[in-house]
Amino acid sequence: MSSKPTVAILGASSDRSKFGNKSVRAHLARGYDVYPINPKGGMIEGLPVCASLADVPVRQLDRISVYLPPPVLLSVLDQVAAKGCKELWFNPGSDSDEVVARARELGLDPIVACSIVDLDISPNSLPE
Repeated sequence: MSSKPTVAILGASSDRSKFGNKSVRAHLARGYDVYPINPKGGMIEGLPVCASLADVPVRQLDRISVYLPPPVLLSVLDQVAAKGCKELWFNPGSDSDEVVARARELGLDPIVACSIVDLDISPNSLPE
């Protein structure tokens, strides 16, 4: 069993210019076990992509970092609540009043801020 912190990146991308990719790289750089989530599957930054949170092979995540537009995020918040996490990050562009309210109804306590900056990394410092 790994002692590394775990993170799922909802909306992970293979496009290195997108924040859903920069977050994968930033969390890897800080020693996280990273689980990219994208229904398209494949590989991102050398990591196998899970189609959904249910496919992540750990019971509870330390962190879920979200890069989905609010309407898409609303449709998966129940999955987030079912999976569970210690920290739920709604990165810029993923939150709305409705999303935050629904997350709280589900017993989640979202952090509305940039999870990359929280790692003490500037997203702009990550090469494309």
